[in-house]
Amino acid sequence: MSDYKAVLFDLDGTLLDTIDDLADAMNQAMAACGYPVHSAEECKLFVGDGVRNFATRAMPANRRSDEAAVARVTALYRQAYAKNWDHKTRPYDGIPQLLDELAARGLTLMVYSNKPDDFTHLTVRKLLPRWNFSAVIGHREGYHHKPDPTAALEALAQLGIAPAEVLYVGDTGTDMKTAVAAGMFSAGALWGFRDAAELTANGAKALVAHPMELLKLL
Repeated sequence: MSDYKAVLFDLDGTLLDTIDDLADAMNQAMAACGYPVHSAEECKLFVGDGVRNFATRAMPANRRSDEAAVARVTALYRQAYAKNWDHKTRPYDGIPQLLDELAARGLTLMVYSNKPDDFTHLTVRKLLPRWNFSAVIGHREGYHHKPDPTAALEALAQLGIAPAEVLYVGDTGTDMKTAVAAGMFSAGALWGFRDAAELTANGAKALVAHPMELLKLL
């Protein structure tokens, strides 16, 4: 057995396949502004670093420096996503079984997302209701987005868990940087939004092709 006491999960692209709802909402914002829309595969490369960055990356290159335009797209996206966020989003295959097994082993489960904090809590509560997450952390005012690990480290301190006792599971380079910055073990989820090269380049210590393979690291 390992010495891990907790597993800290990213949300979008790790626990939940959210990309279709994310893309649909952003494409509504793009269309409203007269900009080209994007496929879900394209949007996988835009997400992961907060709403504003998602909006900016989705916009035409010659509009990204226009602060008013970015603000408008961001606002339109938020309105659309508030209505459609749970239309297509579901846990990835294998995630329910993994969470059942981790809970059975007595591991502390946590979520750390760059989604706004209210949406992070709502999403976990509605789409992952069977499991007890000891900490659910989204982006809040006064905190930087990931890869800054501050909010997660504060939650760990409250739970009495050291970073070295945490297995961090995420699907982007941002997640791997977060794990490295926090001193956690970084596991890259290959079923998510980014590829092995990005995960490895940003500090993944292990790559996992299916959720249940994570158990091998424990």
